[in-house]
Amino acid sequence: MTAPAPRPAPAPTPTPFPEVHPRRWTRISAIATRHAFVLRRSPHRAFDVFVWPVVDVLLWGSLGVFVAQQGDAGQSGVEYLLAGILLFHVLYQSQIALSTGFLEEVWSRNLLNFMTTPCTEWEYAAGVALFGLAKVATGLAVVVLAAFGFYAFSIFDVGWALLPIGTVLLVAGWSISLFVIGLVLRFGQSAEVLAWGILFVVMPLSGIFYPVDALPTVLQPVSILLPTTHAFAAVRTVLDGDPMPWDDVVVSAVGCVAVALLGLWFVARMLKTFRQRGYITRFS
Repeated sequence: MTAPAPRPAPAPTPTPFPEVHPRRWTRISAIATRHAFVLRRSPHRAFDVFVWPVVDVLLWGSLGVFVAQQGDAGQSGVEYLLAGILLFHVLYQSQIALSTGFLEEVWSRNLLNFMTTPCTEWEYAAGVALFGLAKVATGLAVVVLAAFGFYAFSIFDVGWALLPIGTVLLVAGWSISLFVIGLVLRFGQSAEVLAWGILFVVMPLSGIFYPVDALPTVLQPVSILLPTTHAFAAVRTVLDGDPMPWDDVVVSAVGCVAVALLGLWFVARMLKTFRQRGYITRFS
């Protein structure tokens, strides 16, 4: 008499959210610490955190003072330039921190090693973003001190409007970096030039110093579509002494969410192609 076949165990009930691993935060903080050690051992990498922001403040602040002295612009022109470059560095630092965080793995030939660890792609992104927040805070502090020390301009005159506008620009910088990472995964290390160049395309189209009307007519529709344009327009409105333009902030926030979702889809698609076609051999 044969024994009855064992009854198969019931399939686990799927849950709408992945299980939170107790060591997830440890891996995220380890990634952030790893990049902090890179910065500590290579002081020249801090150029874009400490030196570049001061150069920007001196360049655009002096230009604003010169134009004001010629009688072609009032104090508001100087404030537009300084506030624009201050908040542009929120966008710049957040984008460059995440993009170069990934490129660090490429430059050090560590990408293959990383892909064999238990750390997931999203944990890695969270760790780099955490370290990037520290770089954003440091770089912004340098810019704020330089603007106040050289030109007696305080960005805090904008008031609480800094919080929503700064958050929108932070998300925008992270979203742009997703496209840079996706292109590096797809086309290799040669695409890394976009990590530095892409924001200098967005910069004039976003009107960080001037309204959209100052752009050539053919470029104005493109500028209006960018969420960053509405964020910088809101800053100028507040500097003029008007109430917070929540319509611009909402349009900018919705646009940033849309770009972030598109960036997540793009980098996931490029990562899938990266694995299927064996592009890891380009980085080993």
